[in-house]
Amino acid sequence: MASLSRALRLAATCPHRNPAQGLGPRPRTGGTGPTTEKSVPYQRTLKEAQQPSVEVQGPSQPLPRAASVVVIGGGSLGCQTLYHLAKLGVSGALLLERERLTAGTTWHTAGLLWQLRPSDVEVELLAHTRRVVSRDLEEETGLHTGWIQNGGLFIASNRQRLDEYKRLMSLGKAYGVESHVLSPAETKALYPLMNVDDLYGTLYVPHDGTMDPAGTCTTLSRAATARGAQNMPNVRDHDASIYLRLQGDALSVGGYEANPVFWEEVSDKFAFGLFDLDWDVFGQHIEGAIHRVPVLEKTGIKSTVCGPESFTPDHKPLMGEAPELRGFFLGCGFNSAGMMLGGGCGQELAHWIVHGRPEKDMHGYDIRRFHHSLTDHSRWIRERSHESYAKNYSIVFPHDEPLAGRNMRRDPLHEELLARGCVFQERHGWERPGWFSPQGPAPVLPYDYYGAYGKRAHQDHAYSRLLADEYTFDFPAHHDVIKKECLACRGAAAVFDMSYFGKFYLVGPDARKAADWLFSADVSRPPGSTVYTCMLNHRGGTESDLTVSRLAPSPQASPLTPAFEGDGYYLAVGGAVAQHNWCHLTTVLQDRQFRCQLVDRSEDLGLISIQGPASRAILQEVLDADLSNEAFPFSTHKLVRAAGHLVRAIRLSFVGELGWELHIPRPSCLPVYQAVMTAGAKHGLVNAGYRAIDSLSTEKGYRHWHADLRPDDSPLEAGLAFTCKLKSAVPFLGREALEKQQAEGLRRRLVCFTVDEKVPLFGLEAIWRSGQVVGHVRRADFGFAIDKTLAYGYIRDPSGRPVSWDFVKSGDYALERMGVAYPAQAHLKSPFDPGNRRVKGIY
Repeated sequence: MASLSRALRLAATCPHRNPAQGLGPRPRTGGTGPTTEKSVPYQRTLKEAQQPSVEVQGPSQPLPRAASVVVIGGGSLGCQTLYHLAKLGVSGALLLERERLTAGTTWHTAGLLWQLRPSDVEVELLAHTRRVVSRDLEEETGLHTGWIQNGGLFIASNRQRLDEYKRLMSLGKAYGVESHVLSPAETKALYPLMNVDDLYGTLYVPHDGTMDPAGTCTTLSRAATARGAQNMPNVRDHDASIYLRLQGDALSVGGYEANPVFWEEVSDKFAFGLFDLDWDVFGQHIEGAIHRVPVLEKTGIKSTVCGPESFTPDHKPLMGEAPELRGFFLGCGFNSAGMMLGGGCGQELAHWIVHGRPEKDMHGYDIRRFHHSLTDHSRWIRERSHESYAKNYSIVFPHDEPLAGRNMRRDPLHEELLARGCVFQERHGWERPGWFSPQGPAPVLPYDYYGAYGKRAHQDHAYSRLLADEYTFDFPAHHDVIKKECLACRGAAAVFDMSYFGKFYLVGPDARKAADWLFSADVSRPPGSTVYTCMLNHRGGTESDLTVSRLAPSPQASPLTPAFEGDGYYLAVGGAVAQHNWCHLTTVLQDRQFRCQLVDRSEDLGLISIQGPASRAILQEVLDADLSNEAFPFSTHKLVRAAGHLVRAIRLSFVGELGWELHIPRPSCLPVYQAVMTAGAKHGLVNAGYRAIDSLSTEKGYRHWHADLRPDDSPLEAGLAFTCKLKSAVPFLGREALEKQQAEGLRRRLVCFTVDEKVPLFGLEAIWRSGQVVGHVRRADFGFAIDKTLAYGYIRDPSGRPVSWDFVKSGDYALERMGVAYPAQAHLKSPFDPGNRRVKGIY
């Protein structure tokens, strides 16, 4: 990332400089001041200078013989973690930094803090950072941290960008973040230097601000304030991919380009180095900045900063306990947001170290979230990290998909479904069906780096055209296609390829003890039973929801029938969170020292689910088993033959219909699928994807982990008390926390809402109750059977009292979408089939 400062006060006297020879990456010279050599513009190539390292100095204090916690690295996250460890009462914690504090990437950060992002978790993390730097540190130490509350402006030069900002404004109301949508004229009054001719509007957040990476107020900002300089807000023009920050009498300009330079091998001596600015790369940002603030065209360049930044494949930090070594935690890869997120993430990492897990839902940041097949693959890492950088300022659409690192993990039906018009989604490397286009195949092509690095950009290919239809906050163009898939499932039958699900076996002498401890429900039922359950953490938060099937011993081992002594269980978990489940399971098994094995069969087994009123009639032609209610009840499983192939059939539903899952050895997946499609032709069987699953499950009221179920949500709050064996005496992980919560009353509850007006909701909308904001929407979709939009969100009582069902039922509700409030009805359970008749086969 590169930035430059243009001196506004000297605009009349400072001419443009002539090109000068640069020296490649250069170590920062002594102290905290800038590099002394500042002739600009620098040479046009970016190369590493082989210079001798800075003289090594000893530690600032004698090293102790022992430490309770050792924090390595004195950047933003390291210092914040040490601070929060101390606040948690940890004594004897030690911070090691080989150079000086802020070494690496922290020292050259712009230091901007924006309170609103399209993630409720990140809004909470940012809020904590702001409290620390703007209030807590100064109160505790008496030192000014350099915090400047100059506000923030988000620039919208198109309607979709303004819609995104309006979504952020509505979310901010749930967290008390003040923001205002301004007209171009109002924006001009606030920021007189700005060209507003092409603006749709802006989002102004008055309590955003700027942090000093060194931790103290700079001389420049103090002098500027003393002289009465105007404290204009920080600006983000996402569409031009630039930011503008006032620094005393200068304006700092930076941005993110589509062709960043990869630093192939980072020197282990790197600390305070800079690169020469490549003007071919940075020129696009100059053009955008001059367009937005025209006076910049006539100003001189005061200095440049071009330093490295670490970007991750999914644009989220890498945090938590390393999978290779217990007790070794990481906090890195902050995608140029380390200062902003440092306070919140430092607090969570401290909790992780002390208590074994963070307070908030940090699943998306957990370093263990990536499957080893991805982290071992250099192409995937390179492509996804590039796209993460290139799309840093892109609009975050609800149904966007990556184009980089695709086709890494494909199930046995991939080519068959592609030929049938499947439009795939990517989840943790897996290609899974999204929806089925009547226009024919839409393959995902190799990554073209958006035309950067001399590569030829793909021109008008089918997948990109269909994906472009998702770039909206309205219903997409294929809304009616998804509708047909959903209504076919409700009226006849649909087949869903769910092969990317995680499929694990828990077996061994202590498997039953482990199952009793791990799972909130009673899964120690007779072989042949299947139970929907949760896994919890010690605070009673939900780490997973999954199905657990009790197995009978088998004389012969196979992917369907593991060999084991003692007890055996078959676990099926959502594919997008399979790695998280695996890590949670292995950690608990290690901590409790259970004598059992966890075996991963995810790649060896496929899974198709046939759901709908006609599913029994269809499968009765394919399976060699009696599928009547008496012979094959709900929540049971059997080994049967499908078109001659051995499969495990489980009578379950995630969409609220009569149906079965078929768990199939990989070589048998295609012939079994084809037999099902042939049998279903006369019954109206259709292919359907996860967009339909999302709609159908939302309509039925089934929970989605990581949407309305998270590690900081308890099953009691989520309406899943039936998954908890609290009436038994069996201890399980999280039980004490649930009993305490049950005794004290629930401080929040997950509530279902319907909106009569046909309006698209996606989550993050503010929930109003009787004129007060009481929460925000976690998940929403359109229910085609009831022909209404449904939404789910946790609500609180503003008085702080427990949330009773009377409180839920007595309020007048509205859901705020992009600044507009839509009247809503609250429901204790989903209005679709509340008696659960359909899953029982009663139509």
